[in-house]
Amino acid sequence: MSKRNRSQPATFAAMVAAVPREPEPDEDYGTIVDPMTARAFTDAEGHHWVLSRGPLDPRRAKRMATAADEMALSGPDHHDEATNRWLPAFLPRADRLAAWQEVAQLYGADGMLSHVAYEFTSEDGRVLLYIQTFC
Repeated sequence: MSKRNRSQPATFAAMVAAVPREPEPDEDYGTIVDPMTARAFTDAEGHHWVLSRGPLDPRRAKRMATAADEMALSGPDHHDEATNRWLPAFLPRADRLAAWQEVAQLYGADGMLSHVAYEFTSEDGRVLLYIQTFC
């Protein structure tokens, strides 16, 4: 019987564990994590929002466009470069239905542009309809 070389991993699991991992991106590199990946975010006023469900059925998203306490659409203009944070721009209540009607045409589409809605809740019980755009 030969002796094993103790400097090499003995099992596949040990070999995988020994592989150096790439560092996680952090704010020093300018990476911003979107609300769905982080499952939460803090808005510009300091209110903490937590992902409660989603992607939403389009019928529920349509109802929430008028019933939710807040509504926001994703977009590059919502990234605050000074703090490297994602800050949603909440839509005025009067603009929500029109925004939903525009989004609904490509809700869950397989093409170049698609929209998906998520529901967030705040620590004080408010509800946010957040619509993410994919391109």
